[in-house]
Amino acid sequence: MATPKAREMRQGFGDAFAAAFELVATPTIFGLLGWLLDSRVGTAPVFTIVLTLVTLTYASYRLAHNYGESLDQARAERRRAWQTEGPLL
Repeated sequence: MATPKAREMRQGFGDAFAAAFELVATPTIFGLLGWLLDSRVGTAPVFTIVLTLVTLTYASYRLAHNYGESLDQARAERRRAWQTEGPLL
């Protein structure tokens, strides 16, 4: 059975892989949809560029927002631990 520290490390690797996959896969899928739309409508790569940039911007924002929330949560946990147990040396 895995120790809590090993389990936490595996969870961190899983979270990082999921974030990286989402940052790459989502704009790629929407870029392909934009390319299909461009080929059907007959426009220049307008939809491809717009859909890719919008999706990449949203994915980056979401990644930064989730990272900020996790930092705030860790800070609050450390503060609670410090208040109950005193400073850790």
